[in-house]
Amino acid sequence: MRDIRRLLMYLGPYRKDMVTGAFLVLAETCLELFIPVLIADLIDVGVAGHDISYILSKGLQMGVCAVLALITGLLYARFAARAAYGWGANVREAQYKRVQNYSFANLDHFDSSSLVTRMTTDVTVLQNAINGGFRPLVRGPVMLVMGVALSFWMNPRLALVFVVCTPVLGIILFFIIRKVAPMYGWLQKTVDRLNHVVQEGLTAIRAVKAFVRGQYEEEKFQAVNRELMETSQTTFHYAVLNLPVFQVVMYTAVVLILWFGGNMILDSSLQVGDLTGFLSYVMQVINSLMLIANVFLLLTRSLASACRISEVLDEKLVLDSPPDAVKNVTDGSVDFENVSFKYRADARKNALSGVTLHIRAGETVGILGGTGSAKTTLVQLIPRLYDVTEGTVKVGGRDVREYDLEALRDAVGMILQKNVLFSGTVRENLKWGNPVASDDTLWEACRTACADEFLERLPRGLDTDLGQGANNISGGQKQRLCIARTLLRQPKVLIFDDSTSAVDTATEGKIRSALAELKDVTKIIIAQRITSVMNTDQIVILEDGKVHAVGTHRELLAGDPIYQEIYRSQMKGGDDHGSTAAQC
Repeated sequence: MRDIRRLLMYLGPYRKDMVTGAFLVLAETCLELFIPVLIADLIDVGVAGHDISYILSKGLQMGVCAVLALITGLLYARFAARAAYGWGANVREAQYKRVQNYSFANLDHFDSSSLVTRMTTDVTVLQNAINGGFRPLVRGPVMLVMGVALSFWMNPRLALVFVVCTPVLGIILFFIIRKVAPMYGWLQKTVDRLNHVVQEGLTAIRAVKAFVRGQYEEEKFQAVNRELMETSQTTFHYAVLNLPVFQVVMYTAVVLILWFGGNMILDSSLQVGDLTGFLSYVMQVINSLMLIANVFLLLTRSLASACRISEVLDEKLVLDSPPDAVKNVTDGSVDFENVSFKYRADARKNALSGVTLHIRAGETVGILGGTGSAKTTLVQLIPRLYDVTEGTVKVGGRDVREYDLEALRDAVGMILQKNVLFSGTVRENLKWGNPVASDDTLWEACRTACADEFLERLPRGLDTDLGQGANNISGGQKQRLCIARTLLRQPKVLIFDDSTSAVDTATEGKIRSALAELKDVTKIIIAQRITSVMNTDQIVILEDGKVHAVGTHRELLAGDPIYQEIYRSQMKGGDDHGSTAAQC
């Protein structure tokens, strides 16, 4: 319940709609409960006395109550819908905003498919709880209390049936909820797994078709889909047990009331109108108990979803700006001082160990190393996508933990290893780097990244629609647009995480030449091709998360065996050639 109460804080302006809806339900219930009293009078006085005017008067009063009840019910539906869907929108927005503040370490705690489920299916469950449960939640207790009270007022002896029925129904409801409650949590986790398979299959659909693995993916989907079906069937098999049980109790109560009430009519201790009105209250009380039971089932499922949503909102942010954060990065110098890092506190081995590097502002530095040598991990510490485990990373002479996160990341431009472009036009994607950039500025950045070569051939130029994932352009074109987008930010530190791997060597040479003109920008280049870093001011070689060697191309080629091996394999292809090159 704590999670539900916490999420109700996101009602905001829709709180008034919920209160208004509760008042309308209360008014509707009172009007409906007044109708059996009118029925009893109509039968006992009007029908018994053959008083047509009295019958018409009571009939008119009943009609007015029914019409007013209908109007209040329709108004309630309007206000309840506004409250439910407004609340759901606020909860989704709160989750999405929270996720935007997550660091990479926070994102490691959730699968993307699970986050999608929590923002869609789980929020829908809460909305349905309001839409389908708020009315009976208000109406049920009011009908129960007033119905029982009016029943005892009309005939205390017959009303004793509630003393027997209510505990029986309460005990049954308790056992049903106890059985069903944990099942809803399992059900939502199964939805997570289904979404994961769907997301993965659709994202990799081209690879699936290329390897002719459609049948395998279909079987994988069938397995998780069948698991969801079976979990749903089991869960709702127990959840709907309350309906037949309640009907058995209700009809048993009606039969007993008719039996005892009929005998009371025969001995003239009860009138027919009173029995008819009493039966109306019995039906209303039993229905109210069924409504309350359904609310408990809705609430039980809502609690599971509310708990999952609260996990997203309560996730402790690993990274945050300090109270007195520095908001200006003076220059692009980067210093690693005895830095060690591990992705998890309980990891047995550091991803980086004892790294010490000093990069002056305006320098161009290349980083080489084998797969798994932690090249990407190293540069992710510069914009503070992760925090170091030991040591210090400095940018502009200050510890990165002293900066405002937004200011630091504005000053550190990073072209990621995996190119990400969003649905929309080229212009919209480029303006991620600078929302107020003019067309001239956009074209200048594109020329530096050599993206103008293919953009000028497109019929709509900057207004070309890239579609979802920019699948209508090549990998190299994506990389060039990502470079242009980052250049528009005018960063002080520019990081290329293997960002020209899909570009041909001639185009890469043009990009390097254009970037060399950016004198005040520190450039850090992670590359697989040695030609990408040969002309840098210094080259860092990483091996197993440690700095193996630092030097210029000539220095490393003369004295470092790892660099010599990379050079021979990529440039000359033989030991003799490599030795000759080393002498040049």
